[in-house]
Amino acid sequence: MRLKDFEQILPESQRWENLTLANDFMFGRIMRDPELCTEMIRRILPDMNIGHVEFTQPQKSSKYSLDTRGVRFDVYAESDNRKIFDCEVQTTDKKDLPRRTRAYHSILGMEALEKEKQQETGKYNDMPDAFVIFICMFDPFDYGRHYYSFCNMSSEIDGLKLNDGTATIFLNAKGQADDINGELKAFLDFMLGKTSDDPFIMRLEERLDIAKLNAKERRNYMLQKLYEWERDSETLTKGIAQGIEIGRTQGIEIGRAQGIEIGRADMFNSVIEFMKLNGMSEEKINNLRASIMES
Repeated sequence: MRLKDFEQILPESQRWENLTLANDFMFGRIMRDPELCTEMIRRILPDMNIGHVEFTQPQKSSKYSLDTRGVRFDVYAESDNRKIFDCEVQTTDKKDLPRRTRAYHSILGMEALEKEKQQETGKYNDMPDAFVIFICMFDPFDYGRHYYSFCNMSSEIDGLKLNDGTATIFLNAKGQADDINGELKAFLDFMLGKTSDDPFIMRLEERLDIAKLNAKERRNYMLQKLYEWERDSETLTKGIAQGIEIGRTQGIEIGRAQGIEIGRADMFNSVIEFMKLNGMSEEKINNLRASIMES
């Protein structure tokens, strides 16, 4: 299928000219700018010295695959004070985010340890702090908050932290509670398509407009969408074919069983008629019928 034809069948919200920062492809392209990425993370973690993001990689794939599709981080970032971040945009609530964060932390840990080994250290205490951040267009926990943060703590002793260097943050762009500052609220509103006079938001809006003029990026986006569409279509086709084959097999088995039962009944009736013709008593015929039915 030609890209131009494929673009026409995309939903309006997924067409290039209508993309917002809530689209994972566009989010990755905008946040590969270290300055913008640093400011975003600073707003999400205002009380933490995150340093300065000096390396970002959008759509980063990991060699530690969990399935045939592998794992791809929307935005992977490293700061100059040894902190790593996985920032994800989520528009659909698939009810799997807590387990996904567990998987993402595992992968970040494996990659960080591998990197330390390559530098001939490989000590667990040398692993950087790791943050998994989900920016959601919905409330993942239904408490009406904008901000949910988690770290590992003791179940028995209040305030005792594990200090394993990991933290998980969920942001809800549609939150109603008064639980975040104005800077973060402006950013979350922009994720929903709302503009403001906040300088950072104005920069994001400008970058978004410029990105949409990039023909190469538009083509890359369309190629990715086409690949995903073909992959999902192939999976669906295989699923339908498997369903048909299972149904056919079950139908054959059911038909065979029904045929055996019908043949058995016909044979039984024929035997009974033969016995009657040869003078067997009704009592013996009934005993024989009961014996056959039990077998």
